[in-house]
Amino acid sequence: MSEIAAAAPGSRNLITDVPGLKVGQAHDAAVRTGVSVILPDDRAVTACDVRGGGPGTRETDALKPENLVEAVDAIVLSGGSVYGLAAADGVAAWLGAQGRGYGLVVQPGVPKSPVIPAAILYDLANGGDKAWGEDPPYRRLGREAVVSAGLDFELGTTGAGYGAMAGSLKGGTGSASLISADGIAVGALVAVNSFGSVVAPGGRTFWAAPYEMGDEFGGLGPAGLRAAPDDWGLAKADPRARMNTTIACVATDVALTPAQAKRVAVMAQDGLARAIRPIHAPFDGDVVFALSTACRPLPQDADFAIARIGALAADALARAVARAVYAATPWLGTDVPTWRDLLSK
Repeated sequence: MSEIAAAAPGSRNLITDVPGLKVGQAHDAAVRTGVSVILPDDRAVTACDVRGGGPGTRETDALKPENLVEAVDAIVLSGGSVYGLAAADGVAAWLGAQGRGYGLVVQPGVPKSPVIPAAILYDLANGGDKAWGEDPPYRRLGREAVVSAGLDFELGTTGAGYGAMAGSLKGGTGSASLISADGIAVGALVAVNSFGSVVAPGGRTFWAAPYEMGDEFGGLGPAGLRAAPDDWGLAKADPRARMNTTIACVATDVALTPAQAKRVAVMAQDGLARAIRPIHAPFDGDVVFALSTACRPLPQDADFAIARIGALAADALARAVARAVYAATPWLGTDVPTWRDLLSK
C-alpha cells in the first residue's frame, strides 16, 4: 500500500507521461469548437464505458471484448455534436495514408482500415459561427489535430473543450498523470462540457480538491467542500437533453486485455463523480475510454493491479476535470464567466 501512496504526477502532468502516447489538438476560434486526438505509437487495446443519458459515439461497439478488433489506432474527442464525429474521418484518412490500421486483406492496392473510436460533446449553441452549410470543419480539424500530435499540449480553452461550458463556468480540456512508486504510468485527458458544477456551492473550491497534487488547480484545499441536497451551485440553469457531455480517455502503460481495460474505464468514471455534481444525468452524454500502450507487463497479481490502475485513473481524471476549468479562458471578445472570476467574489 505504501507504493500507492507514493504515486506522483509525471514530468508533464499530462496523459503523454504514459509512454507510447501523443496528443494533438486543433480548434476553430470563429466556430468556437475543437478536436483532441489521442494517438498511440502502435495499435493499442482500448475499452469504453458510457454513463450519460445522451451520448454521441463512433465505433464503440468494436471495443466490446467479444468482438473481433482488439486494438485501435487513435481516439478522437470532438466538439460539434453529431457533426463532430466527422473529425475521425480526417484522422482515418491521414492514418490510412501512413499505412496504419487494421489489415483485413494484406495485399498491394488494398488500404488498411484505421479503427478510430470517437465521442462528441455539444457546443452548437455557444455563439460561434455555425453557418457551415454542407462543409462542417470537423474533418479538417481532425486532420490538423492528428498531424500536430506530440508530447506537449495546452489545457483550458483548446482542443475538444474549446467550445465547452462546465456548468455555468467556461469549460475546457484538461489532463493529469500519476506515476506509481513501482513505475506504473496512468494519465487522463478530458473535455468538460458538463451540466453539473465542478465547484462546491457558495465558493470556488473544486470538488476534486481532495485529489489535488501540489497547486495544480489553485491549491485551495478541501475546506470549502459542502453542499445541501438539491443545491447544485453553478450547474447549468437550463439543461437540455444531449447538450451536456464530459468525454475522456484514461491510459496506462501496463498491458491489458480488452476486458481488463473495460474494468479500468468503469472505475475511471468515478473520477467524474468526484469532480462534477451532478453527473451522468439524462442531459449528459458522458463517455470514458481506457487505453493500454502495453509498454510494461501486467504484474503477477493481475486483479490487484487492475484495481490499482483503475483507482489511479479515477484520481487522475478527477484532477484533469479541475485542471480543465482552472486553465479555461473566455473566448476572444466575450465575458463568459470563468473559474478565475470567482477569485474576486
